Amino acid sequence: MTGVEENATGQAGTGGALADAMATPDQPAPASNRIVTLDLIRGIAVLGILFANITAFGQPLMVYFWPPAMPGGASETDKLAWLVQYVLIDHKMRGMFSLLFGAGMMLFVEKAWARGAGRWLQFRRLFWLLMFGSIHFYFIWLGDILQLYAVWGMVALLFMKWRAKTQLLVGLALYGLTSAAMVGMMGSPYYMVTHPEAVQNFPEDMRKQVAEAESKSMKRVQEELQLHQQGSYADFVRHQLTEEWKDNYQNMIFGFLETLPLIMIGMALYRFGFFSGAVEELMMRRWGWIGLIGGLAGSAAAGWWAYAADFPFHLTAFAFNGTMMLPRLAFVLGLAALLVVWAPRFTKSYLGDRLVYAGRMAFSNYLGTSIIMLFIFSGWALGLYGKLHRIELFGVVLLTWSAMLLWSKPWLERFRYGPLEWLWRCLTYMRIFPLKR
Repeated sequence: MTGVEENATGQAGTGGALADAMATPDQPAPASNRIVTLDLIRGIAVLGILFANITAFGQPLMVYFWPPAMPGGASETDKLAWLVQYVLIDHKMRGMFSLLFGAGMMLFVEKAWARGAGRWLQFRRLFWLLMFGSIHFYFIWLGDILQLYAVWGMVALLFMKWRAKTQLLVGLALYGLTSAAMVGMMGSPYYMVTHPEAVQNFPEDMRKQVAEAESKSMKRVQEELQLHQQGSYADFVRHQLTEEWKDNYQNMIFGFLETLPLIMIGMALYRFGFFSGAVEELMMRRWGWIGLIGGLAGSAAAGWWAYAADFPFHLTAFAFNGTMMLPRLAFVLGLAALLVVWAPRFTKSYLGDRLVYAGRMAFSNYLGTSIIMLFIFSGWALGLYGKLHRIELFGVVLLTWSAMLLWSKPWLERFRYGPLEWLWRCLTYMRIFPLKR
């Protein structure tokens, strides 16, 4: 990456993070010293991730990637909505969050170093994030991502003092290997069902597993419907503790392939001054549009492939999960670059200002959203699980977006931190900080 000179430690000469060192642990960084672009992008990401997750909140998890799994069958509107969501949102908001998490880690550690602290403080911070994530997964919703960030963030601490260029290259290389692995993992079942004559010598248990995947998935759909429509909250927690922990463990391992490289890329981009405007604007615009358009085109091609074929199971799985890695990275980097360019003007608008405040409270908004969805969809509460089609679910998204945008700014005008941000900070530093301004 060009356009920015590094000092001897590999740190881009932006000065933004070190200026934040004047913010004492009991005070948030002064507004004039915050990298507002990070807050803006984080605000967009926390809203976008609800858009991505809403189908898994309100329907069995399989419906998220495979429309025919919807109870009663998917309408044409559901199928078209799947395509739009896949092209614009799915995978991408989690990728954006991962990138920002790496940048935020680097920012936090730099401020800690400036105050004479070390990486141990960040480790303790990540430990408490792991606790929050575990509570989220086992007691609120199975789609938690905080545990992934905590575990692989701890691993990323080992690479904090690498040169920014090394962090970037290793992150990109690991991400590239992951892309190839996903094509192989998700493409193999599709190849097996479309070329049965070519796989006769494959192990019988492998062929049987592929042949039964669709029926087993539909069986799980019915089990999830029964649990969330008829079960109690205690039944849900018991299911999470006794059944879903296995999938959670597998997802944690997968984080090495997906979450860790994105964290490393985010760390490197922060140090290059990507988020603080230190990179030449013309370069950011050019590569931003190339990444955004290229990522959209790649996602649109894969999504249309599944949509036009009317969503065969293994083809859809391959299109949704196997082909998404490279278009996702291009889209995320492109959108982030353009937001950095647009941020100075956009943040002065009403919507941009509200998004910045939502981003400053991303942790509270993320977990708070899951709690709200728990009460909206659970059978023991409002009971809407499995009953809303995608367009109706998007209505829930719009209402929740409105709530996030409306409450975040008034809260932060009265209080120093979001409620969970404050609790996390107290646990990290092992002391009680004042909350009210």
